[in-house]
Amino acid sequence: MTEFEKMLAGELYNPADDKLYTVRTIAHRLCQEYNKLYDTEEEERGRVMRQLIPQLGEDSYIQGPIYVDYGMNIVTGKNFYANFNLTILDVCPVYIGDNVMCGNNVSILTPMHPMKWQERNAKIMPDGSTLQLEYAKPIHIGSNCWIAGNVTIIGGVNIGDGCVI
Repeated sequence: MTEFEKMLAGELYNPADDKLYTVRTIAHRLCQEYNKLYDTEEEERGRVMRQLIPQLGEDSYIQGPIYVDYGMNIVTGKNFYANFNLTILDVCPVYIGDNVMCGNNVSILTPMHPMKWQERNAKIMPDGSTLQLEYAKPIHIGSNCWIAGNVTIIGGVNIGDGCVI
């Protein structure tokens, strides 16, 4: 099983894996590119966003700045809206329903860290590299929800339709 497969399955995985690092770096660069664009540059913003979050629902709008780990693990329904400073660490899938609104500074964080310090602390490998394992849990946000400003949603949380957080 690859580190990517372990990551998506919610198993302990090595986030320093070369493939994961490459994909994450591309997503971080796309975030920077999007964040530098003005609201009036709609066509260019749309192009970057389609690369960053390919499964972004129709008629959705993300104000920016935005920060994601991968982007490819985010699925939103139609009419998703996010205000300034949306952070989605999509190590595991993030599912967001239709007509969901996020206030400013919302963080949606799937990564978890082991509770046992023996698993959580970094290990020095024989080649001198550092190994630090983590895992993640998916997040589900139902339709017609309002996630108010400064809310943090952690891995494993399921929010039902129509909720206000």
